[in-house]
Amino acid sequence: MKSKIILIGILGMFLMSCGDDFLTIPSETALTDDIFYETQADIEAAVNAVYAPLRALYTGSAATSNGANAAYIMGETHSDNARYIVNPLFRATENQEQVADFIQQASNSVSTFKYQQNYQVIAAANKAIATVDEAEIESENTRSNLKGQALCLRAFSYFDLVQYFGSVPLHLEPVTTFEGTALPLATTEELFSQIIADLTQAIDLLPSKSNQADLGRVTKGSAQMILANVYMVQKNYAAAETVLKEIVASGEYALMADYAAVFDPANKNNSESVFEIQYRQGTDGYSSTFFYGMVPRPMDQSTVATLTSVGDPLPIADATMCTPSPDLIAAYEDGDLRKDATIDYAPDLYGKVFPFCKKYLHPHQYLNNTDDNWPVYRYAEVLLFLAEAINEQGKPVSEALSYINTPVGNGSVSIRERAGLEPIIAGSQEELRDAIAQERRVELAFEAKRWLDLARTGKAVEVMSAYGARVKADPAAYYFPTGYNPPASAFSQIDLVWPLPAAEAMYSPYF
Repeated sequence: MKSKIILIGILGMFLMSCGDDFLTIPSETALTDDIFYETQADIEAAVNAVYAPLRALYTGSAATSNGANAAYIMGETHSDNARYIVNPLFRATENQEQVADFIQQASNSVSTFKYQQNYQVIAAANKAIATVDEAEIESENTRSNLKGQALCLRAFSYFDLVQYFGSVPLHLEPVTTFEGTALPLATTEELFSQIIADLTQAIDLLPSKSNQADLGRVTKGSAQMILANVYMVQKNYAAAETVLKEIVASGEYALMADYAAVFDPANKNNSESVFEIQYRQGTDGYSSTFFYGMVPRPMDQSTVATLTSVGDPLPIADATMCTPSPDLIAAYEDGDLRKDATIDYAPDLYGKVFPFCKKYLHPHQYLNNTDDNWPVYRYAEVLLFLAEAINEQGKPVSEALSYINTPVGNGSVSIRERAGLEPIIAGSQEELRDAIAQERRVELAFEAKRWLDLARTGKAVEVMSAYGARVKADPAAYYFPTGYNPPASAFSQIDLVWPLPAAEAMYSPYF
């Protein structure tokens, strides 16, 4: 026994004498930050990791094919543009239904997913930003591009968070300790200040669209558009106008002549694309599922085959979380070509016909595995924001209308011409304000814009209260089967921001 004690003591002295190097041999399977972020390839991989959570955020969690946590539920179903379809045989949709019914709880899985995915973007961006300046990179232009991408995407995620949650923690450095995961809530003023600072820096660092080697990465125009959106939310219309006109003057963008073609996977990252989330069908995990979250469910095998052209179609079950509302369908003017490009109809398993969004319906090879990208910002929105910014400053109505009614820059068509409609006629600032809001609604339907538009323009409470009253008065018109009604608490309170997630509160004393 005594000899064992001596042996242990000698071994302990030996280990102590070896110093930290012996005790901190890096794992061969999990590289530490100080080893990983040293070369250009390391930083490129780090920046690629910043994009990855956005793919999950916009298509929904990997475990679901009906987009149960997709960003469009909070942007569209949480508005008067879309509703869910109740499936009496599948009731595991309470969280998604609460989003649509404005029952906003801290435990909601959809809002929690949005919060967590955005912070994954931010965490990855912080690591890249903290190390890019010291890494060995072949050229300063490459270094600037990589840093600009990380700054732009960090700002984009904080902008998403502040719009949906208000005050949130402001992490600007990589978290290296457990204590560092919990920071006080930053004010919205502090958040906006950092967002603007990041975007301003990114604009100076990023290349133009035509000079960005890899399609799909954020560019100078992407950062400018996010910044312009920030200014629109802040009602700093003069600043927004300046940035938006810079995008137009760049000559990098133009409307496509065919509205439906904008969303065709054959035209990914087209002349109208300012920023879109990249997906790729196949078995490598990069596919999208937007169509499956919007098509009537459950659906039989033959209808699936007819719509999708998949080689081995199967019935699809569950429930639909994002169906065009009667209100959105009625919002289109007669003859608006965007309606046919956006909305179609199909039967569910029981033969009942429902509308669905067809923007993201294109032939693909595998079930629940599509090739469509998500359009975050399009040039059409640049022009609509510009018209709005000009109008809100009280400038001539004709000046604002020129960005909607006539071709701009390199484009051969205007927004209205492309839609097959006559020019908008407005005699006052208020008339034009309403016309622009209407135009944004139908032009950007099912692009996760409607709720944010209602919130930033101060219309959310008025519009959603009236909408909720209509849903409750006629549930059948809003896709409730016989015997089903919205909850009594639905639409009883229209909150502009979501409570911070309960799942995060256990890690922070500030929630």
